[in-house]
Amino acid sequence: MTKAIQKITLSPSRDIPFNKLVLSQSNVRRVKAGISIEQLAESIAQRTLLQSLSVRAVVDAEGVETGMFEVPAGGRRYRALELLVKQKRMAKTQAVPCVVREGGIAEDDSLAENDERVGLHPLDQFRAFQTLSGAGMSEEDIAARHFVTPGVVKQRLRLASVSPKLHEIYAEDGMTLEQLMAFSVTADHARQEQVWENVSRSGYDEPYQIRRLLTENTVRASDRRVQFIGLDVYEQAGGGVLRDLFEHDDGGWLQDVALLDRLVTEKLKAEAETIAAEGWKWISVAVDFPYGHTNGLRELEGKPVDLTSEEQATIDALNVEQAKLESEYQDADELPEEVDQRLGEIEAALLAFEDRPETYDPAGIAQAGVFVSIDSEGRLSVDRGYVRPEDEAPAADFDVERGTDASPDEGQKVGASATRTAISVAGASTEPEEDDEDPARPLPDRLIIELTAHRTLALRDALAENPEVAFQAVLHNFVLTAFYRFASSGSCLEIGLRTPTFPAQAPGLRESVSAKAVEARHESWKARLPKSENDLWDALTALDGTAQASLFAHCASFAVNALYEPENRYNQGRVSAHGVRTRLDQADVVARAVGLDMVEAGWRPTVDSYLGRVTKPRILEAVRQAKGESSAQLIDHLKKADMAKEAERLLDGSGWLPEPLRLVDSSAASLEQEGEAGPLPEFLDDEEDPVNARNDDPQQLDAAE
Repeated sequence: MTKAIQKITLSPSRDIPFNKLVLSQSNVRRVKAGISIEQLAESIAQRTLLQSLSVRAVVDAEGVETGMFEVPAGGRRYRALELLVKQKRMAKTQAVPCVVREGGIAEDDSLAENDERVGLHPLDQFRAFQTLSGAGMSEEDIAARHFVTPGVVKQRLRLASVSPKLHEIYAEDGMTLEQLMAFSVTADHARQEQVWENVSRSGYDEPYQIRRLLTENTVRASDRRVQFIGLDVYEQAGGGVLRDLFEHDDGGWLQDVALLDRLVTEKLKAEAETIAAEGWKWISVAVDFPYGHTNGLRELEGKPVDLTSEEQATIDALNVEQAKLESEYQDADELPEEVDQRLGEIEAALLAFEDRPETYDPAGIAQAGVFVSIDSEGRLSVDRGYVRPEDEAPAADFDVERGTDASPDEGQKVGASATRTAISVAGASTEPEEDDEDPARPLPDRLIIELTAHRTLALRDALAENPEVAFQAVLHNFVLTAFYRFASSGSCLEIGLRTPTFPAQAPGLRESVSAKAVEARHESWKARLPKSENDLWDALTALDGTAQASLFAHCASFAVNALYEPENRYNQGRVSAHGVRTRLDQADVVARAVGLDMVEAGWRPTVDSYLGRVTKPRILEAVRQAKGESSAQLIDHLKKADMAKEAERLLDGSGWLPEPLRLVDSSAASLEQEGEAGPLPEFLDDEEDPVNARNDDPQQLDAAE
C-alpha cells in the first residue's frame, strides 16, 4: 500500500501593529554586516517594507498569549522600522506584515533565514543598474537610492557595457571580476572577444595583460605629443580616448594616433610660420631630432634682449627679497612652508628673466636656420641660429667648430628660394616587427648598431678624459698610416679630423651621460678659443702643455668609431667584414686602456634600449646571467612585452651588459681560444646557491606576482 505524501502547511501571515512587536534575543545575527540600519530605514521609507518579519507569539508563564510578538528573524528590519518611528516618519501603530511561526526553535528560524539567503550575483547588479539608467535615472539618483557613490555606479554601468558573450563567461565563472574590469577599458565588443579568445587559449590572461592588448595601438595621454597640443584639442577634433575606471590610467589612451600626429604637425608648422617672420632662411620641423643633428653646422651667437627699466627694477626687488629671506632664516633648521614656497617663486622668476629671447645679426639670420621640435615635457623647443655649409658666405669669419664630414639630413635640405623661409617636416623611421621565437637568431643589426653607438659615445668621453692614451692612440694611427700601407682602415680612430655619424639613433642617446659630458666639454673649450681662425695659432701657443694635451684629447675623441656595421652580402660595403672586426678589436684595446665601464657611463638594460628588442630566450638569459636561474623562472611564463618589463626591474642595478657593450679581457679571450674558460665578470661571479640566493634576496620574489 502506497504511503500518502504529507502535505506541508505554511505559516499564516497577518498585519501586526509595530508597537505590539519586540526584538527577540534568539536572533543569531550578532555582528554588523551589510548596509547600515540608517540606510535600510531610508530604503524602507522609499520603497516600503519589501520582506515580511518572522514573528512568534509571546506567552506568559502559564503559556497564554500576551498579545505581543517577538521577532527572531528580521531584526535589522525591526531596528529600521523602530528608527522610522523615532524620527516620526512612521506611526507606532503602523501595521507591519508578518509571518507568524508556531512551534520549532526560534534560533533555528533565524539561522535558516540567514543561511538560505543567496546574495545577488555582481553581474545581475550591473544589469540592474543598467536597467535603471535606461529608465531615465541619473547616476546620482541611482547612487542615492542604493547607498553607493556616483563613481561606483559609473563603474558598474561600464561593466554592464562589456560584451554579452564575456558576461556569460563571467556568469559561469569562466573569468574573474578583475578580468572583466580589464575588458571595460574599451567599448569594442569584437575586440574584447578577440582578446579573450587569445589570452584564454594562451594562458596569459592576467588583467594587466588584457589591458595591454586592448591598448597596444594607442598612445598614452601622458605622451609629450599629447601634452604639446592638449588633450581637449584632440577630443574636439573627434579623437577617442579609452579610460580605465578601475585603475589609475594617467589620463587614458588616445585611439586615433594618425589624428594626434596630424594635429602635432599642424601646430609645429604653425609655430614655424610665426618664427619664419623673423627672416630665417630655413626652418626644420620634427617632433624630435636625432643626436648630433647640428654636427657640421656653424652656430650663430645671439645677444639676449636688453632688459627694460621695469624688468630691471623687478629683478632688483626680487634679489633684495631673496637676500632678506635667506638672511632671516639662515639659522633655521627647516624653512616655514610659505617661506620655502616664496623662495621657489623668486628663483623661478629670476630664471625666467635669464631665459629671455636673443637677438641675431640680420645678415646672419638671412643665411641661417632654426630647428623646431618638442621637448621631453611636451613644450615647444626652438633652437635658432645654425648655418649649413652650403649657405656659408665665401669670406665669412666663422666661429670655431669641430671638424666633421657629416651632411645634413635629406629631409632638412633648404629650398631654392632665398627670399622665403623654407619649412620642412622631418619624418620618423620605424623598425619592422620580427618573429622572436627563434632563440638562436643573432641580435638584429640595427640593435647592435645602436648599442655600439652608445659605446662609441662613451669611449669618446672616456678617451677625452685620458690625454696620454688619446695621444698614444693618435700616434698609433699615424704610424699605421705611414708604415703599413693597408692598415689605416683597421683603426678605431678616424683621424682627419672626421666625425663618424650614427646610422641608427639609439633611444636615449641624446640624453645619455656621455652625450652631456661631451657637449659640456666642447662648449667649455669653445668659450676659451678665439672667434677667428686667424687667431687660433697664437691662442694654442699660449696654452700650457697640460691644456694643449687636454684639447688634443678632446679633439681626438671625436674621431672614435667603435660602431658595428652589418656585413655586406657581396662584400661591397663601405668597409669589409674584416675591417669592421679589426675596428672593434682596436676599440677594445682603447677601451681597456681608458678603463671604459658602460655601467658607469650610464647605460642600463631597459625595455627600449635592449630587452624589448630581443627574443624571449635572450631576455631570460640576461636575467639568468645577472640574477640566477630562480629569477629567470619567475618570468619565463610571461608574454614577451611583460617579460621585458619585469626583466628591466630585475636587472636594475645588477651591472649586466649585453655582449656588444662588455669590456673584453684580452687574457680571458686568449684562454677561451685555447679551450679554457676565463674568469666570470664580477657581476656574474656569484658562488651562492641559486635557491638560497633567492631566499636571501626578497627583491627576487616580487618579480611577477
